[in-house]
Amino acid sequence: MATIEQSVEVAVPVTTAYNQWTQFEEFPSFMQGVKEVRQLNDTHLHWVVEHNGQEYEFDAEITEQRPDERVAWRTVDGKSHAGVVTFHRLDDEHSKVMVQIDWQPEGMLETLGAAIGSDDRRVKSDLERFKEMIESRGGETGGWRGRVENGGSAA
Repeated sequence: MATIEQSVEVAVPVTTAYNQWTQFEEFPSFMQGVKEVRQLNDTHLHWVVEHNGQEYEFDAEITEQRPDERVAWRTVDGKSHAGVVTFHRLDDEHSKVMVQIDWQPEGMLETLGAAIGSDDRRVKSDLERFKEMIESRGGETGGWRGRVENGGSAA
């Protein structure tokens, strides 16, 4: 199992950062290799990604979501991975977004990539693009403020 841990400080309130992160269908605008994310319902997403010239599709389930605090997920098919994004208030106008992803590399190239940190650099770059996007906009494009506990949604 490989683990990626990265974070970025953003010059927006924690609510703004969290609200924008819940706009999952906008992930392709800042995540390298993500071609499409479709939100199927409150707790399920369909992803289309490209990696090393190959396209992959998978579904993910949001297992926990607490406004202004965290979003956790796991895949339900495709490449096995799970993770959590946490949101931390630094002050009224600044927050920190932290990402942790646990995944199982498959094959020699993925194992090597994990060992030399290429996945960490990719996630760090994605977070830097998120920072640029949210700070340049100055606000979120939407937000879902519902809660998810143990994979089921609650208002």
